[in-house]
Amino acid sequence: MSRSMYSYSKSILERVSFDPLLFCKELEKAIKVLLPYEIDQLMNWLLKYTEEKPELKQCLININQ
Repeated sequence: MSRSMYSYSKSILERVSFDPLLFCKELEKAIKVLLPYEIDQLMNWLLKYTEEKPELKQCLININQ
């Protein structure tokens, strides 16, 4: 089940990536429900995903604090 939450979180983030504020909110929700190793996987995915979307990198800075 937890693997599906990781996949679900990724799909939601992809769908809302058009709006940085919504992306940040959904990312915060994902961080709350995922297990620590899943958060690491998500962060690795986010680093790659946001390379072409610089407007979303601000959300990563907020999460890392």
